[in-house]
Amino acid sequence: MAATSSLSEQKQQEMLLKERRANNAWHKFVRNKSALVGFIMIVLVLLIAIFGPMLLKTDPAQMDLLNTYAKPGSPGHILGTDANGRDLLARLIHGARVSFIVAVGGMAVGAVIGILIGLVAGYCGGAVDAVFMRFMDGMSAFPFTLLALMLMTVLGGGVANVILAIGIASVPGYARMTRGQVLIVKNEEYIKAVKALGAGNPRILFRHLLPNVVSELIVYATLNVASAILTEASLSFLGMGITPPDVSWGSILQEGQECIQTASHVATFSGLCILVTVLGFNLFGDGIRDVLDPKMKK
Repeated sequence: MAATSSLSEQKQQEMLLKERRANNAWHKFVRNKSALVGFIMIVLVLLIAIFGPMLLKTDPAQMDLLNTYAKPGSPGHILGTDANGRDLLARLIHGARVSFIVAVGGMAVGAVIGILIGLVAGYCGGAVDAVFMRFMDGMSAFPFTLLALMLMTVLGGGVANVILAIGIASVPGYARMTRGQVLIVKNEEYIKAVKALGAGNPRILFRHLLPNVVSELIVYATLNVASAILTEASLSFLGMGITPPDVSWGSILQEGQECIQTASHVATFSGLCILVTVLGFNLFGDGIRDVLDPKMKK
C-alpha cells in the first residue's frame, strides 16, 4: 500500500509539473504559431539589418548613371538599381537599420515620457490628473501621423528629429494606457500596506506600481513599433522624414513611386520590406498579449 501511495504521489507531482510547464510564458508562446512566425520574421529582418552591411560591401550611395533602373537579376545587382544606378539591395539593407533605429527610438521616447505622465496622473489624481490628461486629450485630437507630420515641419528632417517626432506623437497612447492600469492597481491592498509602512511616493511608483502594470505596456510597445515603422515610412514618403545621405524604406518607396510604371521593382521591394516587418511585429505583439493575459490558458 505504501508503494502504491508513493507511486500515486509521484504521478500527481509529474502532472503538476507538466501543467506548470504547459502554462509558463515560453510554452504558451511557442504554442501560438502566428506569434512564433512573427518572432522569426522580426529576427530575420533584424539580423539582415545588423549583419547585412558587413556581408554586402556595396556602397548604397554609389551611383552608376549608365546603369539606371536595372531590372532585378541584372549582373551585380540582384534586386536591380534605382534612378541613380544605386544598388537596390544595398539600399534596402542599410535602410533596414535606419527604419529599426527610428522605430525603436521613437517607441522608447514615447514610452519613457508617456509612462511617467501616466504614473503620476493616475497615482496623484485630482488636479494633477486633470491637467495632464486634458493636455493628452489635446494631443490625441490629431491623428498619429498628422501630429508627427506637424512636428516634423517644426523640427526639420533627419533621423534624430524623426525619432523625436514619432516619440512625442506616441506619448498620449502610453500615458492613457499607464494611467488606466494605475487607477486599478493603486487601490490594491498591498499598495495600502506599503503606504502604511511609510514608503515614499517614488518608491511606490517605480517599485510597486510600475512592475504590476508593465505587462500591458510591453504589448502596447511591441505594437507601437509597427506603427512607428509605418509612420516613418509615411513621413519619408511625403518628403518630411529621413533626408539624404541617410536612407530608409520610406525614402526608397518615395523614390519608387516616381517610376512606378517604368521600374516598379523599386517601390515593390521597399513596400514588401515594410509589409513583412510590420506584419511580424503585429503577430508578435498579439502573441505577447496572449502569453501575458492570465485568461488565455489553453
